[in-house]
Amino acid sequence: MIRRGLRLVTGLANSPAVLNLKAAAVRRLLSPSPWRSVSAVSLWPFNAQPRDFSLPNPSWSPEMREVFDHYSALCEETDGGVKRGPWRKVPSYNRALKYATGGVYLSKIIQSKARLFTRNIKEPGAAFEYVDFMNKQEKRSVCLFQAGHLLEGPPGHVHGGAVATMIDSAMGTLATFMSGPVMTANLSIDYRSPIPLGGVVLLHSALDRVEGRKVFVTCRVISTDESKLHTEATALFLSINVGHLFGT
Repeated sequence: MIRRGLRLVTGLANSPAVLNLKAAAVRRLLSPSPWRSVSAVSLWPFNAQPRDFSLPNPSWSPEMREVFDHYSALCEETDGGVKRGPWRKVPSYNRALKYATGGVYLSKIIQSKARLFTRNIKEPGAAFEYVDFMNKQEKRSVCLFQAGHLLEGPPGHVHGGAVATMIDSAMGTLATFMSGPVMTANLSIDYRSPIPLGGVVLLHSALDRVEGRKVFVTCRVISTDESKLHTEATALFLSINVGHLFGT
């Protein structure tokens, strides 16, 4: 009886249907594209589609929503199917790995319960509310950032570490979008003026240059009306091979 059961299990494991599923998983994992089209590929096939944290929610201020609508319009098509511009909104889930190549499978292998800490607070608006818009043609990005009450440093203002977090995230996203997976090697920040809690700022990042594995990016944090400079930063990122995560 036990031998018959083992033969049955072995037969199922090697059945054409199961083998086809395994082959599909390998093809996804080895796909050469560093970013998948969110409109063409299901990012979370196991259950429901994950929540995109970069979409508006009730905690967004009118100012945040107005700027979001402005950049969203640059991503939309006209009635004739013509693009308004080279912009695209980058989705943000509770883990960045889930929308990288093969991410839905890698996430199951590498600390599957891990979460991107800027997206791990359940209360909307309490901490990091942000969304990235990319312009690959011009090699730049804009990140809309609204800071919640949990990010307080000086009374009534955003903690410098939270600002640094957003700068690193915005520049790293641009570097990854332009050059594939990267890790931060150096981050230099000059704080010019504090950001009020609940206020909305824009993080303008631009690709400076690429030298081999080195990716240089600059960033300016300004008010939405562009009248005030809050922070300036430069960063060096190093391109990485995803295989390094497995020691290969």
